Amino acid sequence: MGAKKSKKVKFKRKPKPVVEIKGLTVRYDRVVLRKISWKIERGEQWVLLGSNGSGKTTLLMSMAGYVTPTRGDVIVGDEDVAWSELRKRIGVVSASVAQKIDPSETVFEVVLSGKNAMINHWGKIPRDDRKATKKALRKVEVEHLRNRSWGVISQGERQRTLVGRALMCKPKLLILDEPCAGLDPVAREDFLEFVNRLASRKRGAPTLVLVTHHVEEIIPTITHAALLNDGEFVEAGPVEDTLKTSKLRKTFGENVSLRKAAGRYRLKVD
Repeated sequence: MGAKKSKKVKFKRKPKPVVEIKGLTVRYDRVVLRKISWKIERGEQWVLLGSNGSGKTTLLMSMAGYVTPTRGDVIVGDEDVAWSELRKRIGVVSASVAQKIDPSETVFEVVLSGKNAMINHWGKIPRDDRKATKKALRKVEVEHLRNRSWGVISQGERQRTLVGRALMCKPKLLILDEPCAGLDPVAREDFLEFVNRLASRKRGAPTLVLVTHHVEEIIPTITHAALLNDGEFVEAGPVEDTLKTSKLRKTFGENVSLRKAAGRYRLKVD
């Protein structure tokens, strides 16, 4: 009787991070970012916290290919893509984009323009792009505004529209750069609830980086936090390990303390 053949054991390859940053340094007349390394894995939702001037915007603009770093790499999935291609892989919602949109553009056109990472739409609309735009409008809950002009909708409606625009190119990562700036308290809570619903979707939820300097804006779906101070990470990891008073004092200053009630954070200035 012959010997039994041994079964081959197949090992699953660990999936690549959604985005991996290696040794990112940006220098102008001074060093703005210093050797930043960061992995964002599938299933993680991040908040990037830091005070004004800490380097948050430079970091996200480097990630999205709008700023070329002095040194370092940004790898999206399996690909070390050209810097010019990053903006098609990483969606960004920021005030710098909003300011460039023509007031006469309709909500439909603003969302559509994200297909090719461009500002303001022109030219004929292919049938597939029209269909994808309608789907994005539904996803960000502004379908009823499709024919309204950008210049007359509210700030909260603009932010949702910009999220739809960013999602049009099916990005590997969605960055929201201080999305609640300019919103009144009611509009802010409404928008944060919308982002929480978007990030909680069982299918099609984007991997998210919420950029802010307000811990009050950290929504329940956030799983990880990165703390940035003076161009360097103070800490980066799961929220339960990272969001500590001692670490936030290194981020914002010695006279703050963290509180949590009803699932939401608050930073108290002592």
